[in-house]
Amino acid sequence: MVNLIQHNKDARVLEPSSGKGVFLKNLENEGFTNISAYEIDNSIGNEYNYIKYQSFISSPLDPYDVVIGNPPYIRWKNLEPELKDELATSYLWNKYFNSLCDYHYIFILKSIEQLTEGGELIFICTEYWMNTTHSESLREYMVNNGYISDMYHFKEANLFEDVCASFIIFRYVKSNNKAKNISLYKYKQTNTPSYEELISHTCFERIIIPQFESGKRWLLATKEEQKQLYTFELKCRKESTDLFIKGSLDRIGDICDIGNGMVSGLDKAFNVSSLDETTEYEKSHIINVLKAKDLGHYVYSSESRYFFINDSINEDEFERLCPNVYRHMISYKEDLNKRYKYGKDTNYWEFVFPRNFKLFSRKEPRIMVPCKERISNKNYFRFVLASHDYSPLQDVTCLLKKKHCRESIEYLTAYLNDHRVFNWLRYNGIVKGAIVEFSETPIASIPYRKINWEDPKEVEAHNIITTSLQQYIQTKSDKYLNEINKQFDYLFV
Repeated sequence: MVNLIQHNKDARVLEPSSGKGVFLKNLENEGFTNISAYEIDNSIGNEYNYIKYQSFISSPLDPYDVVIGNPPYIRWKNLEPELKDELATSYLWNKYFNSLCDYHYIFILKSIEQLTEGGELIFICTEYWMNTTHSESLREYMVNNGYISDMYHFKEANLFEDVCASFIIFRYVKSNNKAKNISLYKYKQTNTPSYEELISHTCFERIIIPQFESGKRWLLATKEEQKQLYTFELKCRKESTDLFIKGSLDRIGDICDIGNGMVSGLDKAFNVSSLDETTEYEKSHIINVLKAKDLGHYVYSSESRYFFINDSINEDEFERLCPNVYRHMISYKEDLNKRYKYGKDTNYWEFVFPRNFKLFSRKEPRIMVPCKERISNKNYFRFVLASHDYSPLQDVTCLLKKKHCRESIEYLTAYLNDHRVFNWLRYNGIVKGAIVEFSETPIASIPYRKINWEDPKEVEAHNIITTSLQQYIQTKSDKYLNEINKQFDYLFV
């Protein structure tokens, strides 16, 4: 990071959260002499007498040529009361941020405020702020006041001991003139990089991506990849005479009801797949469930039976009506009573959070997908078609068609598994490292390619996709997947 600095050695350099002085040591070793630093924790002892033991947030807006460091990334809910009080009096915080924002946002923005024209900000931090809604004001500020010249993307490499996150290093230049492109260095390994690998750049793949623009997502994609994403979205445009609707996208949330799976709180206690005998009452309260591990490509490979009851009964009635389940669950009673209960008084034989149960009770086929999916070793997602007999557990998200959706559930399943959707989500979904999150909001945001029911060829493509998926589920023959791909290629021409 120190080697990224392009200013001369007499530049005014600031480290706003110096800690034990790791950056200060390297700055001095590289010959920088005009260094300032802030550290809020005065119990940290070190040898640098120019460190001011006070908060950077409340410090004067002095000018600097370079700001470098590792800002503290702390969510608002985890901030100490005195830090919240300080932010409440901060002009910059109140102008750009709120209580949904992370603490390190103000470090980035205030650092840029203090940079001279052509000044450099070089930070290492987690990557999630580059895409979240809550950091939109920060990104807009950065785009309007300068540009990013270099970015190092480490994905899930273990850079810090006991910290599991995806980190980036970026070099930002405060300037009225904008560079057209960004040099993006993508880390090619999974292990912790050595100093030699970092300096020589042998552990990185360098690509050139377009400069980030105002009002647009920050995509770590090449110009050609962004063009492909635009072409995909173009086919998902709404057709409307309404001035306020035309040009926006049809999305999965428009045609699907989406819900995260139910939470038992202790799966091994509710899994009754091994029970040999059950009473009629017990059978009426056993449901088929799918977990993330059960889901494959288009189809599920396994399933489980869980005890699920909504009836208002006491423990004596539970023991009498459900003797087999009772004997199975009683050994887990202590652990069941220790479950997090979401503020409710839940009996030990009940799910702690049967969220979206009404949705899952609909007698309709549904699509299921793991709530989190690693994409580092595969190029597809696991959207699975299941019958109405199956309910998702907490690590699965479920989609059911809304009544006005004319396309078949098979078409929807095939569409969500299409490589164009995969590619779109790689850049536009909620991605942390190599993990894509599939909660309700990110799934709802996926652009949707509706069928033009006035076009016989599109209707034919829809019907072929529907029957081909049905055949694939029965036979597992790849020729049906090839046919599905062929029809989507036509629809996206």
